[in-house]
Amino acid sequence: MILGESNDSLIEEDTPMTLSDTATAQLWESFRAGGGASLVREAVELVLQELIEAEATEAIGAGRYERTDARVTARNGHRARLLATRAGDVNLKIPKLRKGSFFPSIIEPRRRIDRALWAVVMEAYVAGVSTRSVDDLVAALGANSGISKSEVSRICGGLDEVVEAFRGRRLDHVEFPYVYLDATYLNVRNNLAQPASMATVVATGITADGNREVLGCDVGDSESEGFWQQFLASLRERGLSGVRLVVSDAHRGLAAAADRWFQGAARQRCRVHFIRNLLAAVPKSHQHMAAALFRTIFAQPDAGAVADAWDQVGDQLAGRFAKIGPLMEHAKADVLAFAAFPRSHWQKIWSTNPLERINKEIKRRSRVVGIFPNEASAVRLVGAILADLHDEWQATDRRYLSEDSMSLLYPQRDSLATAELTVGNHHRGSTQKPTT
Repeated sequence: MILGESNDSLIEEDTPMTLSDTATAQLWESFRAGGGASLVREAVELVLQELIEAEATEAIGAGRYERTDARVTARNGHRARLLATRAGDVNLKIPKLRKGSFFPSIIEPRRRIDRALWAVVMEAYVAGVSTRSVDDLVAALGANSGISKSEVSRICGGLDEVVEAFRGRRLDHVEFPYVYLDATYLNVRNNLAQPASMATVVATGITADGNREVLGCDVGDSESEGFWQQFLASLRERGLSGVRLVVSDAHRGLAAAADRWFQGAARQRCRVHFIRNLLAAVPKSHQHMAAALFRTIFAQPDAGAVADAWDQVGDQLAGRFAKIGPLMEHAKADVLAFAAFPRSHWQKIWSTNPLERINKEIKRRSRVVGIFPNEASAVRLVGAILADLHDEWQATDRRYLSEDSMSLLYPQRDSLATAELTVGNHHRGSTQKPTT
């Protein structure tokens, strides 16, 4: 430091200058053009080899050509090992022993690419990248040796433990007053190795404090009542409770299973699915008018007005289209179940749209796969997608439904809490000595 300089100038000189992304990219290209990339790869190879040799020395109890009392075995040559890293492919030598076996901890058995590339490959698979494209991706990252299809399958198998833990986690940490159920279909090879359209069912829920969670998923032959019974039974066994409303379509098997496993809960028939059924009974030339008239039902301010509007719209449409009357009369209770809940919740609970968006994402990500080789691979991908989505929901600070609005579902709890607070204050006040 030169005498007379201010502290500000000293700080300015000592502060490192950061490069922009563009400058960094240009610097890297210059480095690569000058042989720097080869230097980096050789450095990585040297460091890894030194780590392997150090670990081998510890396992043997002596270094190369060293005589010690701690020696337990001796080296017996090397075997070649090709490892793909972000710096490119490196050639390593794994020491062989005369007695026993040795494999360095920094390289797992049967793993030809390091942890970073494994994460990239698994993420690519979850994102819907095909096996063939994954091979190109690995090559683009510097692993010119590529990757086989069997190795991709082995890599993706690493997701199974995470997915199964997510699908089997406990659900008794909070109540779920609102539960959404729906299914989509994926092409999966069955036991006969024939492509078949298999049902993928998904359940999500809104917690008592207004947050969203993915409750579970499963893959089965079809949306049969037995499959839905098995799926909902597993949710209950994992601790799902406090269900007030089940939002779904009108599938008979689903409805029967929901009535059995969520006794006392209302069932909301998705209004979007219903209006599709309704418009199927209306000529195309009048469908726009019928849809606009039907939507006025859901613009009413309270449950009574909603019920009255339903009857009025039903009478108007039935006067022109005979099939409409019985259809609306039969579906009234199910389609208007939402009206018994807080007004601020209506838009979120009168349809399965939130779950439909999830199904579209599953379809988008699985489209490049085409036909899943087996049921387990479909569960792996769908489970990984839903686990990522669930984590995103938990990470956000914004609730799906406000905590104040959710408290409207539990007025007795609020009254009890208020009473306990009042009693507590009374007791504390009664123990105070009067002032003199």
